[in-house]
Amino acid sequence: MDDKKSKNKRITINDIARISGYSKTSVSFAFNEPKRISEKARNLIIKVAEDLGYIPDPLARNFSLRKHHSIGILLPQLINSALSNPFVAQVIQGVGSVCQKYGYTLTLIPPLNESVSDAVRTAAVDGLITLGMEAEMKVVNVIRQRKIPYVTIDGSPSANMPSINIRDREAAKDIMKLVLDAGHRQITIVSLPEGDDELGVHDSVTWFRMEGYNEALAECSMCLESTEITILTAECSIDGGKKAGAAILKEFSRPTAVICMSDIIAIGCQQEFQAAGLIIPNDISMVGFDNIIESAMVTPALTTVDQPGGEKGRQATELVFQLIRGEVDDAAHHHIIVPYRIIQRQSLKTL
Repeated sequence: MDDKKSKNKRITINDIARISGYSKTSVSFAFNEPKRISEKARNLIIKVAEDLGYIPDPLARNFSLRKHHSIGILLPQLINSALSNPFVAQVIQGVGSVCQKYGYTLTLIPPLNESVSDAVRTAAVDGLITLGMEAEMKVVNVIRQRKIPYVTIDGSPSANMPSINIRDREAAKDIMKLVLDAGHRQITIVSLPEGDDELGVHDSVTWFRMEGYNEALAECSMCLESTEITILTAECSIDGGKKAGAAILKEFSRPTAVICMSDIIAIGCQQEFQAAGLIIPNDISMVGFDNIIESAMVTPALTTVDQPGGEKGRQATELVFQLIRGEVDDAAHHHIIVPYRIIQRQSLKTL
């Protein structure tokens, strides 16, 4: 019985200290800060640890170092919902590639008890990437209270937080102008959903894109309130796009073109139209926003705005690591603009 208990007993630094003859502090230095002891001492301590089959407790090690060696992505939705949008998946891939480069893990942080603030309070991370955060949101105060370095992607540029964006207003104006130049005037815009009270994802993005659409329309003596323009809202998913498509099919005056603020919404719309027997773009034209991989794979391929989600994720994470290492001065004023471009494919018809 005693032998069985002995075999199941977890080896601790007390055991290593007792057998090696060094103090617990020296053993801790051997694993966490080896430069603070001699090479001879460290080699002996490590050998004793290996002989005993010792594996450091990561929680205890992180507590000692006050580091977690993990970067968190604060998700505005539950993981399944967030990952249903391929653009978010691209951002996560970009973040993960930088974490891997620096030997850090990546932690996905969905709302806890339906609260992103609660999730931040308990997150065991050294830095945060957020999506669409605004400076005045209450979750920002929680992040600052914890003194966690953070960068927002697609948030409203603010003097109070570093951010990664494209020029959404200009991009939206360009894609609307492309549709108008193709002769379309009866247009439906499918907007992004309203943001959460705690984490207003999409609010600033939606506002800037609507402003861009409106500027392009003004050049044709139109505006968002024109009778030819219809505005709908859809969740960022295939299902959300299908629901929007079904609503468009019920409109008394069907649009000749649909402009979606997300490719995944546009693809859902497109599927709904095709299921109803419509031919794209002959019967109705489609354009999206994001240039996710799937936008080039559907038939017909989707005209869209290319905003590189992976690059946004990479640049945001590199900036977070600079903040962690104290390499960035005046970080709150550090705003990075990532270039976008218009991708013309077969889903838009010239009338």
